[in-house]
Amino acid sequence: MAGGHISSPIMAIYQARFLKYLTNRELTDASKRKVWCFMGDGECDEPETLGSISMAGRENLSNLIFVVNCNLQRLDGPVRGNSKIIQELEGEFRGAGWNVIKVLWGSYWDPLLARDQQGLLRRRMDEAIDGEYQAFKAKGGAYTRTHFFGKYPELLEMVSNMSDEDIWRLNRGGHDPYKIYTAYHAAINHTGQPTVILAKTVKGYGMGGSGEGANITHQQKKIHLEDLMVFRDRFRVPISDEQVKQMEFYKPDENSPEVSYLHQQRSKLGGPLPSRRTMGDDLTIPPLNFFERLLKSTGDREISTTQALVQAMTLLCRDKTVGPRLVPIVPDEARTFGMEGMFRQIGIYAHEGQKYEPVDRDQLMYYREDQKGQFLQEGINEDGAISSWIAAATSYSNSGLQMIPFYIFYSMFGFQRVGDLIWAAGDIQARGFLIGGTSGRTTLNGEGLQHEDGHSQILSGNVPNCISYDPTFAYELMVILQDGMKRMFEKQENVFYYITTMNENYPHPDLPKDQEKNIIKGMYLLQESGSGKKRVQLMGSGSILREVIAAGELLAVDFDIQSDIWSCPSFNQLKREGDDVLRWNMLHPELKPRVSHVASCLEKHPGPIVAATDYVKLYADQIRAYTGRNFHALGTDGFGRSDTRKALRKHFEVDRHYVAIAALAALAKEGTISTKTVKSAIRKYSLDPEKPNPLSV
Repeated sequence: MAGGHISSPIMAIYQARFLKYLTNRELTDASKRKVWCFMGDGECDEPETLGSISMAGRENLSNLIFVVNCNLQRLDGPVRGNSKIIQELEGEFRGAGWNVIKVLWGSYWDPLLARDQQGLLRRRMDEAIDGEYQAFKAKGGAYTRTHFFGKYPELLEMVSNMSDEDIWRLNRGGHDPYKIYTAYHAAINHTGQPTVILAKTVKGYGMGGSGEGANITHQQKKIHLEDLMVFRDRFRVPISDEQVKQMEFYKPDENSPEVSYLHQQRSKLGGPLPSRRTMGDDLTIPPLNFFERLLKSTGDREISTTQALVQAMTLLCRDKTVGPRLVPIVPDEARTFGMEGMFRQIGIYAHEGQKYEPVDRDQLMYYREDQKGQFLQEGINEDGAISSWIAAATSYSNSGLQMIPFYIFYSMFGFQRVGDLIWAAGDIQARGFLIGGTSGRTTLNGEGLQHEDGHSQILSGNVPNCISYDPTFAYELMVILQDGMKRMFEKQENVFYYITTMNENYPHPDLPKDQEKNIIKGMYLLQESGSGKKRVQLMGSGSILREVIAAGELLAVDFDIQSDIWSCPSFNQLKREGDDVLRWNMLHPELKPRVSHVASCLEKHPGPIVAATDYVKLYADQIRAYTGRNFHALGTDGFGRSDTRKALRKHFEVDRHYVAIAALAALAKEGTISTKTVKSAIRKYSLDPEKPNPLSV
């Protein structure tokens, strides 16, 4: 893994742990594989870099090697100008249980260190801080002689026979191929611990006066001709002055030892270009009727979509083909989501097994750790949990073994908290399920604005290969799950899923006949009303769909207005499909225009539209362009607060009464009913017209 992405270090740690997980579960033998992560010392300021190194030490990840390029510089200046970043990092990593290899001084220093009988040179090295070391390299040999060696007469005498050029050439360990090779060799052969190599280097090495060791190095766009000549001489590149002026590249002869060696190594890696495995092993996904029990009505029994998800995962765990590939991942919230039954069923992964007797051992669903455990319980650590998910979700590529990861989390702690890692997941073609539990702004009603999510569906829509849904009923969830598994793990498409579920209990109906495809598309007709001139189209998703259904009943009973009810499990998918249709029509002006799924559904269903969700208005408003009629979106714009679900839905103006008022207002706007009817409805439902906008309070 490379260090260009700030999240690479934490992903590398959890990738190494996941390889141990696969090995311990005997799914594949990854015992001889190493995970390398290259980064800079400036990147170690990122919490994602050092935040999980203790886990690597705790789990003895001897398959993990960090290489930190310690050039002592950030983009704008020194990393630790007033102190020493290498010593700081050494302390951090040693304290976390890592094997630390420091590569500080190159071979040109070895004769001087050998002559340092009194330890004065080492003392001076320890005294000098990083800001000084930057200046020593940037300002040349004469400056270094005066300000580094000049502190002690004995050191001045030590370098008296060296020219300023010789002093400036004293190299750092990270630029010495012999010492770097030795460090790599030691790292590969170390056992029992992860290893970090702290290699001291110079930023802009080889640039000379154009920026070597200077603050301007990073944004330097060109090198002066004189510095190119110096570069040529310094690295003994066999090209003429004229060739330097013409900016010609040098390539050794095809039969040279260098080129022969490179060809040999590239051949071992699969060819001249870097390659990435795009397909894992074959995996057959169970058909939809595998979830038959969860496709049927619950009758009077009330369950949540979160419970339905857990039941589905339990069924999958029992399947001989799919079960072993399932990777449930939770950041210390399994009991919150009702998943503690899996502790005993499949065990919690622990590299050393369980060396203690859990306090709940006498209970049915006790906390069982196992070296072959399947469940990844990551603690209060969303960054680590999503990194675990990424490791499992890219197993098809990294190990040729398809795994089916489910990462379940408070939806507020997903895209908002670890968005950078989710974007990285999209970039590296992850495949798996992200489950935003306790979704929406009003379902997790007692935990205030920090826990109540009203925008993750908008954030998820920004990741191109993320497919997102906000289902209401168990059958919707099952259809989405089965289709997602088929797409990702049977057809092996490069997509991943974000599904929001909730902890609100209510009865669930049967799967409507022949609606599977429409559920996947993101919209289907749930209830069709009788005939009548006064008609509205009501849409909803997630928890608010039930308020929409109730609003339809109010409109019928109180105002003799007919409502068609549309369940819209994914406004994001509707938006994407609608945009694709608009694009195609624009680029094919002479052909018969295509019709979006939204427009196709509404074609024979007249009347204004009201769409309500537990997310910000923008979520539902995305489809306005494809409706071609009066459209009104309701949503939960604003900060969350602690109250009852009923009160919250009234506060955010997404409950059945506000849906009904919005429908009446739309009909009044079209002249179908009078504004007096709207006013009387507001009074009837005890709504305050002067109530503050929820966005503002």
